[in-house]
Amino acid sequence: MTPKIPESLKLEHEELHADLVRATKAGGKTAQAAKAVAKVLHPHFVKEEEFALPPIGLLASLARGKVNPTMASVLTMTDRLRAKLPEMLREHKAVITALKRLTAAAKREKKSVHARFAEKLMLHAKTEEEVLYPAAILVGEYLKLKLEETTTYKRFRGYG
Repeated sequence: MTPKIPESLKLEHEELHADLVRATKAGGKTAQAAKAVAKVLHPHFVKEEEFALPPIGLLASLARGKVNPTMASVLTMTDRLRAKLPEMLREHKAVITALKRLTAAAKREKKSVHARFAEKLMLHAKTEEEVLYPAAILVGEYLKLKLEETTTYKRFRGYG
């Protein structure tokens, strides 16, 4: 089972990407700063969509008590996220630095829509750090416990 990124998160990423593309076309220092954001953000978004956000797609099933062995495939992702978390957080710092420059440039050039976008993206990064990354890691830890419990129970009962 390959978990899917929740539609709400996928749409939010698409919206942020579209806003960034618009900012890169704004002209002046705003566009230059937006291009710098894109340069550091794109590889980060790829990683998030590859292994950080798909585990979140299992949260609703897990909250309903649904666990099955096919979910174990997500453990590769959650283990990778745990291992790469310091790197992901360093990347966020680089993105935030670039976004602060974009905010300043957009405000100087009176392009408030792009300044608001940069502020929205900074909040998104904070949400990832405080909620989404920890939740994804917990999905993996919970699954490990539940799957081990099931395997142990089956062995104890003579099924495995």
